[in-house]
Amino acid sequence: MWIKICGNTSLEDARFAAECGADALGFIFAPSPRRVDSDLVRQIMPRLPLQLEKYGVFVDAGFDEIVATVVACGLTGVQLHRSSDQLLPFRLRERFPQLSILHVLHYKAPDFEQRLAELGQPEDAVLVDSSTARAVGGTGTSFNWQEARNSFLRAAPHRRLIAAGGLAPENVQQAIRTLHPWGVDVVSGVESERGKKDPARVLAFIRSAREANS
Repeated sequence: MWIKICGNTSLEDARFAAECGADALGFIFAPSPRRVDSDLVRQIMPRLPLQLEKYGVFVDAGFDEIVATVVACGLTGVQLHRSSDQLLPFRLRERFPQLSILHVLHYKAPDFEQRLAELGQPEDAVLVDSSTARAVGGTGTSFNWQEARNSFLRAAPHRRLIAAGGLAPENVQQAIRTLHPWGVDVVSGVESERGKKDPARVLAFIRSAREANS
């Protein structure tokens, strides 16, 4: 089970998540209470394990902005929300052959599978999230896992799907056992306040996800 702890805003939070066994961390470079800048992330990166995946989260960002941030911060992956440039993943793959690319797809029935099938193939995984009128992620709300279950199972042989949206230590096992995702992603469910991680909840989330998968 691949586990990503997203919305990190400090070295302390990032290092603790890594020490607890997270596979990946996310840093948000978009309007958000958890927004960070390149200068901060560039200082954090050298103090994290080399094998840890480090993702930049971008919303409506252009190619040049993403490239500059990847280079400045030493990111190993990008998470793309709502880009109007349909060729962006292909251009990023050409520029950075080793860069991991997550495409965010908000779960909405009944056309979820159709929209999933229409995605291009340069993405390494698809992060399935919930959304609200005011936010594209980090909403603290879940999509309908039971309704999405069959779609996840049908897509699993062909796509790496990551479940996100409203996950927390208390429900991540239910989400994993219902959806059987390739990975899980959490932001608000492991916070003590917006932008600040709760160490006990981070550890509990990672342990619960590992236990459910085993």
